[in-house]
Amino acid sequence: MDEKLPYYMAYPMPLLYDDERQNQRDYEYMKSVYPGTAKRLIPYIEEECDRLEYTGSVMYDEYPDRLQLLLLCRRIYNRAKEDETKKDEAKENNNSQKNDEENRVEEAKTGIKTEVQESIVPEKFTVSYKTVKVKNDSDLKLTSDMLVPDVNLNMKDIIIYHTHASESYTPTEKYSYKKSGNFRTLDTSRSVIRVGTELEKYMKSYGYNITHDTTVYDYPSYNDSYNRSLYSIGKMLEKNKGTEVLFDIHRDAIADSTYAPTVKIGDEYASQLMFVIGSSGGGNKHDNWNINLKFAVKIQEKANEMYPGLFKPIILRNSRYNQQLAKGSCIIEVGATGNTLEQSLTSMKYLSKVLSEM
Repeated sequence: MDEKLPYYMAYPMPLLYDDERQNQRDYEYMKSVYPGTAKRLIPYIEEECDRLEYTGSVMYDEYPDRLQLLLLCRRIYNRAKEDETKKDEAKENNNSQKNDEENRVEEAKTGIKTEVQESIVPEKFTVSYKTVKVKNDSDLKLTSDMLVPDVNLNMKDIIIYHTHASESYTPTEKYSYKKSGNFRTLDTSRSVIRVGTELEKYMKSYGYNITHDTTVYDYPSYNDSYNRSLYSIGKMLEKNKGTEVLFDIHRDAIADSTYAPTVKIGDEYASQLMFVIGSSGGGNKHDNWNINLKFAVKIQEKANEMYPGLFKPIILRNSRYNQQLAKGSCIIEVGATGNTLEQSLTSMKYLSKVLSEM
């Protein structure tokens, strides 16, 4: 008897359980095509059926008692309803916590230490006014006298918009996102639109009237995004006659994830900001460019007083960037691709404090 039995003698009926396996597969397939509500109820039904697996159970009656079936259905319904209610409450609590976090306004402190973090891009400028530096990349001649911030604009009404709305930052565990391009996303809670929303929130807390345009102008086509925003913002200004201040919130276009211009303010790390001002250097009519530049100098002078290093030098360029629309129109670039959304949101807390002190 030490010899091993042949396979066919040890397992004389290899196909004995095939029908059972096929039935199980058919059952699983049938469950997969159930409607959503039925799928959610299956675990509760199976649990009740398991409880009725005993001799003499009503489940085995040829003619089940109607009252027992009603009680069975009620138990299934009550269990399912209880669990669904718990899930809804948990979801509501999570949403509430998320909304509380996004809507929480923590006023920026003043008189705290600031320190610019080391950057791979050196700071360059060609002309300055007091503490404010300007890099003139236009074909226009620019002197210090042209930077004197002798402008007074209506700042109580501000329009925030985003010509390149899909620009985004280095993803983090808290702020991951689905990409629509290289450092771009259509998720408005992860792009520069979210940065604009943060600025809107803080400015409203200081009593400003904010209109935030969340239109995505650079998707599906990046080309002509300025033409599209020009039309929309022009229409918006027709409805808001007294508005003089327009902030076009961007992210620095340098596509190098190691470039993350950052300033430490107290214990927080914030993305550095940069004004980009257009001009008539490209040959297009732009009567407001010097006023826009003076306005940017005025803001940056105050920022340098309160939070030195929050701003990088202002850049003046030939293109207009739609800034011919108003006397207080400018691009504010918030961080770069190497920065995180957290850092850029922090910047808005300090920028809003600067604006509120002007």
